[in-house]
Parts: sequence; structure tokens; C-alpha cells
Amino acid sequence: MTVRHRAAVLGSPIAHSLSPVLHRAAYADLGLTEWTYDRHEVGEAALPAFLDGLDATWAGLSLTMPLKRAVIPLLDEVSATARSVEAVNTVVLTEDGRRLGDNTDIPGIEAALRERGVEKTESAAVLGAGATASSALAALARVCTGEVTAYVRSPERAAEMLQWGERLGVSVRTADWSRAAEALTAPLVIATTPAGATDALAGAVPDHPGTLFDVLYEPWPTPLAAAWSGRGGTVLGGLDLLVHQAVLQVERMTGRTPAPLAAMRAAGEAALAARTR
Repeated sequence: MTVRHRAAVLGSPIAHSLSPVLHRAAYADLGLTEWTYDRHEVGEAALPAFLDGLDATWAGLSLTMPLKRAVIPLLDEVSATARSVEAVNTVVLTEDGRRLGDNTDIPGIEAALRERGVEKTESAAVLGAGATASSALAALARVCTGEVTAYVRSPERAAEMLQWGERLGVSVRTADWSRAAEALTAPLVIATTPAGATDALAGAVPDHPGTLFDVLYEPWPTPLAAAWSGRGGTVLGGLDLLVHQAVLQVERMTGRTPAPLAAMRAAGEAALAARTR
């Protein structure tokens, strides 16, 4: 019988990915000495051949951009969570050769918030409207009891967020990015924008801010996160999301629970610190 013990993260570009650090730390803590986790530069065009080339030793894959949607037609089964945002970041390869797609970003956001004491919020704001914003809305469907305001840069993005809200069962209203400073008064703010996009908002952080979840992890802290923390607010970063979604991936791929959250976070923090030296 072939023992499944190989996993990897796929995407393009992929050299920056922290996933190998996190998964390998989990394997070490769990005593899975035969398990390996690598990274592979794979674009959309090369994905079908890569999947077809996997043998029975493979247990699972983590997917990053641009593969999260491209992989869906190549799978045998896709979870309801992944279907809800049309994005798969986890593929579990079964003993009988089936490919099962899931999304651990959404429960990862929820778990990270819960860890910091945010289980429910009456309202929330989302900065940005990309793929991560749709995952944020899906998580808010479980966390937010009221309205979510999405701050976006174009009418097209506004329309997309309204559609996602309707699909996910979230009450969404949109506002122009020029009014983004208003978002900072919400009890929960999720920033899903690229590096630098929220820097100008750092000076607008209120005196008693609520919770900020900034999905960036490098460079860290962002000016907004630093200002938020300086005002006494609760701050979560991209590493929190990365670790919590990776915990769920390790559990699904290895069948071992619970995955070692503390060891994985420590490994991620050490790797990021080494990059900034």
C-alpha cells in the first residue's frame, strides 16, 4: 500500500510563499517525519498537466493566485464553502484518486477573529473588492449580524460586491474609496487591499478604534495597523489568516487533529523576522 505523504503549494509567483514554513513546522510537531511539503511555480496553463502527473504518494495541495478558480473544473468534488466564493485554496487527494476542493480562507478568517474575541459584530467595513474581499464577506456572513459597508474604487467593483453580498446572504452597501476614512469607525474593519493602499488612512484612526483585520503580512505592520495598535485597537494581520487557514489544511491533508497552531505561528513569525533583517 502506497503511503500518502507529499504536499505542496502551487501558484505564480510562488517564491515568497510562507506555506512551506508553516506546514513543515506542523509535520515536525506532529512527528510526521516522512511528510514533505514543497512549493511549485505553476500557472493556469500548466495546472492540468501538473495534477495529472501526481502519483499516489500525494496527499494534498495548497493553491494561491492565479489557481483558486482555475482548478475548479479539474476537481471531482468542491465543498459548499468553496463554491460560495468560486475559489478553492485546498485540494485533498484521496486514496482512491479523487480530487476534493475546499476553501480554508473563509473559516480561517472566522477562526482568527474568534481567537481575538470577535465572535459577533453588529456591523463591519471591508476595504477593497478583490478575491480576498469576497472571502471576507463569506466569513462576515457568519459573524456580522447587521450591515457591511464595502469601500471600493469603481462602480464595477461596487456592483461585484453587491452581487457577492446577495449571493452570500450579507446585507452590503457600497461607498466610494474617497470616503474610506469613514470605515475606521466601524467595530470591525477588514482591509483586503494591496500594500500601500491604506497607508493614507493611518492618520484617520479614531481615538478608540475597534478591531482591524489587515490581510497583509509583509511588510508588517502596515502604517494603518501600527496606528491602529497605537490607539489601543485590536489588530490582526495576514499571518493570523495564513496560520489559521494552514491549520485547517494540515488537518484535512494529514487527518491529524488538532494541528499545532502555536508551533506554526512561531515558525511563520521567525521566517518573517528573518526576511526583514
